[in-house]
Amino acid sequence: MTHPVTRTVFEYALLHVVPRIERGERINAGVVLYCRAHSFVAARTHLDERRLRALDPGADLAGVHAALRAAEAVCRGGPDAGQAAGDEAGRRFRWLIAPRSTVVQPGPVHTGLTADPAAEAERLLDLLVR
Repeated sequence: MTHPVTRTVFEYALLHVVPRIERGERINAGVVLYCRAHSFVAARTHLDERRLRALDPGADLAGVHAALRAAEAVCRGGPDAGQAAGDEAGRRFRWLIAPRSTVVQPGPVHTGLTADPAAEAERLLDLLVR
């Protein structure tokens, strides 16, 4: 007898790079995913530098990469996560998806069901970012 796969609710938001706020143009550069049932939070990122340069030839690539790496670090926790290092997964997710006026901005939160949050994060990165 096979057991049904248990799927649990997850939340995710895209990370957008908005090189020039006044123009409102953006590219997707990552996804942040949180699954409470698994105490899982992760950011997966991919920056298409060519597309970013098409929007803004003077974009600060190093700064954008640093901001994306910081989102990944906050999700991992640990010493490189700064003040968020000791926070539980849900709190780190909420901090990352809070609205902000920076070059890297979170999009709206969406939900879904998954049996494997880590695989879901990779699937969403492939589908919505790459």
